[in-house]
Amino acid sequence: MSANVAHIIIVTGMSGAGRSTAGNALEDAGWRVIDNLPSLLLPSLVDLAVADGGTMNRLAVVIDVRGGDSVEELAPIIESLRRRATVRVLFLDATDAELIKRFESVRRPHPLQEKGTLIDGIQRERARLETLRGISDVVVDTTGLNVHQTTTLVYDSFRSDDSADVNVVIESFGFKHGLPADADIVGDVRFLPNPFWTENLRHENGLHPDVSAFVLSQTDVDVYLDGLVLMLGATLRGYVRENKRHATIAIGCTGGKHRSVAITEELARRLEQMPGVAVTRKHRDIGRE
Repeated sequence: MSANVAHIIIVTGMSGAGRSTAGNALEDAGWRVIDNLPSLLLPSLVDLAVADGGTMNRLAVVIDVRGGDSVEELAPIIESLRRRATVRVLFLDATDAELIKRFESVRRPHPLQEKGTLIDGIQRERARLETLRGISDVVVDTTGLNVHQTTTLVYDSFRSDDSADVNVVIESFGFKHGLPADADIVGDVRFLPNPFWTENLRHENGLHPDVSAFVLSQTDVDVYLDGLVLMLGATLRGYVRENKRHATIAIGCTGGKHRSVAITEELARRLEQMPGVAVTRKHRDIGRE
């Protein structure tokens, strides 16, 4: 990264969705992390980073409802800062059921719960963060992810890579487990024969060479992948022109174990050949039955 340009990552999102984990991952990736900064102080911090010209040019700032009512002012502040620095917003999210489970496991109230229930606090927070979620560059759904999986995903998505114009997460999933909440583009490979019905492949997954060979040898697979790569190339170039530097591409089959995993791996291999594209793989449902 250029030393005379300030690069800012704003980490925000739902309480309990993994903001602290994301902050730790970014710190491990070489970012200077500031936690629980009131959003109204962000412009002054960016002024310092821009003037510094070196040692503060890679900042990650965790901002959330703990900062008070000023969180509502964050969206217009971000838009104004994007004219002076490279600002990216990472929004951590999870389902209501997942957030409730996490709060109950640590026996702590939600910061906006007041005298109501956990779900009351979660719904208040969602309403307050709705606009901010809409302008985020990256939305990460941590439902079903443990701390280590969340750390790896964030670390890989924001690791320093001078050559990358856009960072792409390619995620396999199973439609029967629900669409990934953070997907920008969704592909459906249920048109392919399912290895589940082949006895010697049923208990393997799409990372196994026999399953991969089975899936990739099917009729129209190359036509599908060639078309997908062509479309994604145009899309990613457009994202870069619009200053959108991250994208999540979700590839789904029925269970997320065989076809989607094999196609995700092959698509990742092809996209890695594109100049300026950094690719991270994620297999959401590979261990679920």
